[in-house]
Amino acid sequence: MSHFIIALVPVLVLIFIGYGLKRINFISKDVWSGIEKLTYYVMFPALLIQNIGRQNIHGTPWQDMFLIVFIVLVLATAALLLLYKVQPTMTAKTFTSVFQGGIRFNTYIAFSISAAFYGKEGLGLAAISAGFMIVLVNFLCVGVFVFFGSNAASSGKAFIKQILLNPLIIGCVVGWSLSLSGIGLPGVSADILEVLGRAALPIGLMAVGAALKPRLVVGHSKAIINASIMQFLLKPALVIALCSILGLSTIVTGVLLIAFISPTASSAYILARQLGGDEEAMASIITLQTILAFVVMPLWAFAFLV
Repeated sequence: MSHFIIALVPVLVLIFIGYGLKRINFISKDVWSGIEKLTYYVMFPALLIQNIGRQNIHGTPWQDMFLIVFIVLVLATAALLLLYKVQPTMTAKTFTSVFQGGIRFNTYIAFSISAAFYGKEGLGLAAISAGFMIVLVNFLCVGVFVFFGSNAASSGKAFIKQILLNPLIIGCVVGWSLSLSGIGLPGVSADILEVLGRAALPIGLMAVGAALKPRLVVGHSKAIINASIMQFLLKPALVIALCSILGLSTIVTGVLLIAFISPTASSAYILARQLGGDEEAMASIITLQTILAFVVMPLWAFAFLV
């Protein structure tokens, strides 16, 4: 269980560094805005292309993995939409943050813990599952922003435009194309993408920290609870049940469980900023879920992975 703590400590430290830098005005607000855009449009896509493009899915139960990812995310989406309908006090803007908090996952934490538990094989399976999850998650999240965000537009044209131009989805599509075609990452492209992708984590997490307003956390307690119940209880329970029904191996079950019990991704805050969501609620959900993961992830690990 110490693997979870080791993976989570750097995440929290980077968030608090960003918060400290913002508090002392070391970097101006306008510069932080530029950093967010750079991370969202350049560094995160590079990370996705680099991790997915080098993977080989042959000989893995990728069909079953995709099926589980698809079923869990669809059921989670339906449950969150129902939650929004039965809670009239929840605004549409806040719902986008609850949705991201209950759907997204932190790729970096999932990768590092999978590698710690299962070595190179676990890391490879984590990359495959992440490739499926990232495309589906971003498709769902962009759809929610199109119809519920403050920049919402209800037309199908607006939805398609946001999907086609979403840099994270483009990164996944490019990565899968390189992987499935057998081209991989030719020449020095792997080194270039690795350098860019490596910068995505620390800069993205510091951007989250810069947006933190601790005084508002109490005001977002309901949103945090709603998102965290989905993230830490309902989704992992579905994963365990589906893996058992399909008879998947311990390592595949473990990798999928790790992905689905990881706290929501730092990129959720950047998406909220870019597409008109409730960024303050999103920052609170990200931070509180990351802290809560210190308790929840080891408990799931103790119950099903050891």
